[in-house]
Amino acid sequence: LICGLIPLDPKREVILVLSRLFVGVAQGFIFPAIHTVLAQWVPPQERSRSVSLTTSGMYLGAAGGMLFFPSLVKHMGAQSVFFVEAVLGVAWSVIWLKFSSEPPRTDLPKVSMPKVASREKIKAQAGGVVAPRTVKIPWRRIIFSLPVWAIVVNNFTFHYALYVLMNWLPTYFELGLQLSLQDMGSSKMLPYFNMFIFSNIGGVVADHLITRRILSITKTRKLLNTIGFVVSAVALMALPLFRTPSGTVLCSSISLGFLALGRAGFAVNHMDVAPKFAGIVMGVSNTAGTLAGIVGVGLTGSILEGAKASNMDLTNSETWKTVFFVPGYLCIFSSIIFLIFSTGEKIFE
Repeated sequence: LICGLIPLDPKREVILVLSRLFVGVAQGFIFPAIHTVLAQWVPPQERSRSVSLTTSGMYLGAAGGMLFFPSLVKHMGAQSVFFVEAVLGVAWSVIWLKFSSEPPRTDLPKVSMPKVASREKIKAQAGGVVAPRTVKIPWRRIIFSLPVWAIVVNNFTFHYALYVLMNWLPTYFELGLQLSLQDMGSSKMLPYFNMFIFSNIGGVVADHLITRRILSITKTRKLLNTIGFVVSAVALMALPLFRTPSGTVLCSSISLGFLALGRAGFAVNHMDVAPKFAGIVMGVSNTAGTLAGIVGVGLTGSILEGAKASNMDLTNSETWKTVFFVPGYLCIFSSIIFLIFSTGEKIFE
């Protein structure tokens, strides 16, 4: 809602800073809340696609923004973007308040009779476990758990690569390829739309492998996480070698798409290892993801500033190799960590 106030502030800076602050605070609550709700609502055999579907909306939103907002700015001015965001936020809040309800796996008395059957069904599928109202959080075990740290490391790497591409890929187009984003048309939204598609593919494939007992939960998480991160690493490191817009879009689309596919590994793993504390574990790992955005964007800026100070040509692909090789190496490192230390078994009761 505060986004809609940005155009009303004569100086803009104060409301803009506050808006970014509140968006960051809200996002800090959103993802742990999503995992908590899904852990209570969704049976284990549907976890992968439920997490993939709910979180893939942010990629679809990014793709839609890249596609429609430039035209909106052109015809109605930059202020219109903030009004649209405010309207969408209010509309979603109204829908959520109207249709949301207490989850079936809860002891709260608000559950209606039709939902009791669903509650019993999910309870049985989850092994007869229903989270009590007050639970002591095993903070020490969570902090010193290697499987949790495997999730944390991969969450950090995922967001490092994501934020570097989101924030610096436009700069690469403009400085590295001497191409304006305005000239790219709808192709600039393809990497984010690809994330939406591959995120859901990963979720469906993971649930299929688990429910058909083709692979165990542990092997499924490790397989999809490894495929996603390794392929993404290769695409990231190949990106500066392509000197055409189509080649760059292809590499960035593959990289982001397979990163999203990898979410069927580490991003669902919170609910595997700690179904009662999925939101807590997600909060811990998402903190690392947030720090990755700060570190990744800042480090990339420092790399380019250093290159500029050394009189290196920013149109040369060699200058950009470090920018994309760092997240590429991180993806390989993180996939190895997840292969060694992750598990699909429940370790927190």
